[in-house]
Amino acid sequence: MDTLNLLLDGLGSALTPQNLMYAAIGVLIGTFVGVLPGIGPAMALALLLPITYGLDVTQSLIMFAGIYYGGMYGGSTTSILLNTPGESASVMTAIEGNKMAKKGRAAQALATAAIGSFVAGTIGTLLVAFFAPTIAEQAVKVGAPSFFAIMLLSLVLVSAVLGSSRLRGFIGLFIGLTIGLVGLDLSTGQARLTLGITQLVDGADIVVVAVGLFAIGESLWIAAHLRRNPVEVIPVGRPFMGRDDWGRSWKPWLRGTAIGFPFGALPAGGAETPTFLSYIAEKKLAKDSGEFGHGAIEGVAGPEAANNASAAGMFVPLLALGLPVTATASILLAAMTTYGIVPGPTLMTDQPDLIWTLLASLLIGNALLLVINLPLAPLWAKLLQIPRPQLYAGILFFASLGAYAVDQNPFDIALLLVFGAIGFAVRRFGIPILPLILGVIIGPLMEVKMREALDISNGDLSGLFSEGLAIGVYVVIVLAIVTPVVIDRMRGAPLVPPDPADPADPADKEEVSR
Repeated sequence: MDTLNLLLDGLGSALTPQNLMYAAIGVLIGTFVGVLPGIGPAMALALLLPITYGLDVTQSLIMFAGIYYGGMYGGSTTSILLNTPGESASVMTAIEGNKMAKKGRAAQALATAAIGSFVAGTIGTLLVAFFAPTIAEQAVKVGAPSFFAIMLLSLVLVSAVLGSSRLRGFIGLFIGLTIGLVGLDLSTGQARLTLGITQLVDGADIVVVAVGLFAIGESLWIAAHLRRNPVEVIPVGRPFMGRDDWGRSWKPWLRGTAIGFPFGALPAGGAETPTFLSYIAEKKLAKDSGEFGHGAIEGVAGPEAANNASAAGMFVPLLALGLPVTATASILLAAMTTYGIVPGPTLMTDQPDLIWTLLASLLIGNALLLVINLPLAPLWAKLLQIPRPQLYAGILFFASLGAYAVDQNPFDIALLLVFGAIGFAVRRFGIPILPLILGVIIGPLMEVKMREALDISNGDLSGLFSEGLAIGVYVVIVLAIVTPVVIDRMRGAPLVPPDPADPADPADKEEVSR
């Protein structure tokens, strides 16, 4: 009952006219940017992070919540109408959604994606509201050794298990950790990896890093593979669903929610795996599985629900443990830290008004997403006709402007280009960007916890193993690394499906060719 009362209080704070305005602006901007091909919610947040600096912290987070959900929804539009996933989590939606569109059922595909996103997002947010405080209460009892182990587990799982190549995953993680170490040593005060450049003494600003890796890196990658072929956009009417469509969609919405939320709530979640599992589950449960691959509405409803439920679930580790489990969550964490907010076990007791207003704004943003985007679907479809050269030239301009606006320092522009080149290089060699950005964010936090654990034990390495939970997590880490290798050897085949974000994969090649 206390949780419900706190959520109602948060709704009261979020439902002010000004906060509603920022939520609506966030949803519109998020959808606008998310609909554009190749721009996922992480890139949208990174690109728009600088413009929120002048806002109150509550208004800024409400706006980011709207951008987040809007960007998630926008990816489904490009998947359905262009067969071009706006992000890797929308790849499964493209399989059936585009087939539906080519059969003249684009409106129904867009409608089931939007309504499924609303249903899954609402249920997922309510689960966050009820479970995050309990997890935070237990997390307070966790010491520095266990927190270090949990963070290490998160990085290992993201790098070694969820991608298509463990080696590439660890390379990305190494690059991210190296970037995170730039600056002053916390103990000695000595400069590390600054190459004698005084501007790097305070480290690389996370906004510049994120905008460079996502916006600049993606723009350079697309520009290098740009094809000047005209883009055919399938026309859509007002999204609607008939009785048969509703009957075939509501169960996949619920099943997708049940599959997606736990993956988002795990410290190594992400939406790619649950969307894949949801698609497989719907294909197995379908009365006519032969329709899959030719435009089955269940293949859109289930993965889209799993995608958005996972997006909601990622707030559990972010708020309760301070662990971002996706690239988008990393950008949200960066936004919070710029306001002096440190997510973790004590956050929900230290700043309850802020957190409950944020959770309430997620519910409001979900509702606005449905109300605003269903009528505007034809307009979003027209945005897909923007020529790619003009589109990415605009992205480069606004990314540079946003990075400069952080500190009004010309050096940040040079740094932005460096990180843009790194972003291009990791795409060129198929190195996943999620371990990289998580390494940048989590690396410094891991260092703090590691030093705390070693200080307690007077520098003895046994301090890292001084808690039962830490030992249990290290066992899981070993199993996570060894088990897939053993299974691969026994089966002679990869354990995980190809990573949709890997440029070497067919899905991404198709996107680039457009």
